[in-house]
Amino acid sequence: MSAADRIFIDMCRDILDNGTSTEGEKVRPKWPDGTSAYTIKKFGVVNRYNLTEEFPALTLRKTPIKSATDELLWIWQKKSNNIRDLQSGVWDEWADEEGSIGKAYGYQMSVKHAYKEGMFDQVDRVLYDLKNNPFSRRIMTNIYVHADLSEMHLYPCAYSMTFNVTDPKKMRGRGMRGGQAGKEGDDRLVLNAILNQRSQDILAANAWNVCQYAVLVHMIAQVSGMQVGEFVHVIADAHIYDRHVPLIEELIARTPCHAPDFFLNPDVTDFYAFARDDVRLDNYDVAGEQLKEIPIAV
Repeated sequence: MSAADRIFIDMCRDILDNGTSTEGEKVRPKWPDGTSAYTIKKFGVVNRYNLTEEFPALTLRKTPIKSATDELLWIWQKKSNNIRDLQSGVWDEWADEEGSIGKAYGYQMSVKHAYKEGMFDQVDRVLYDLKNNPFSRRIMTNIYVHADLSEMHLYPCAYSMTFNVTDPKKMRGRGMRGGQAGKEGDDRLVLNAILNQRSQDILAANAWNVCQYAVLVHMIAQVSGMQVGEFVHVIADAHIYDRHVPLIEELIARTPCHAPDFFLNPDVTDFYAFARDDVRLDNYDVAGEQLKEIPIAV
């Protein structure tokens, strides 16, 4: 069993067995038939993935890694808020007639801010600091901008990344986790990261988001001359929708496979040169058929 599968199964079981139901409460999401979409939720879920050991793709079902990467690059590289720049339909429900999702996600990444070193957008500032100030405790992004919320078609769910660098040569005793210590024998600096997410639909989005941001850590580590370390995913409201419960039960009853092998084109040294085809998962065996026609609450 891969570590990602174990984490996912344990999280889902905990939500289903120990979570809180929102049934009967005033909730925003609706099913396509207009019915209120209730959830079973857990507050403050924290999952840790050691990227030195495996890539955290579920084997319980397949994650389309190229489509997930495409959306990631749409936000972080293209810094776009228009679905016409995206090769999937995951944002169609929230786009207007011109294809815009408002001042959300990629838009926020594109806004330049003044620093003493000059004008940077959030992505370029991360890349600059990892090169020039790698041990800073201020290397982070935040796209939950209250001044612009009224002009966003959907408030950001995954809203903040914090990057932290450790030096494996200075590891003392057992006080540092394996991921933070990097790969044995590799003395390059180690890039660790935390993704903060205010809310997550576990069935529809968890595997997708984990893969996306694990890819991001790999990409940024590579162009910064570092190795990957630990990826930590913090979810404030981790929920399973009422109509997803039987699907989750079926999914976590499957027998997982071994984690796939992750490939990232080693020739790319510029973050803005990455493409979706520079990423792939090899030896990716899955435990069962893909779940089809998953109902999505909007």
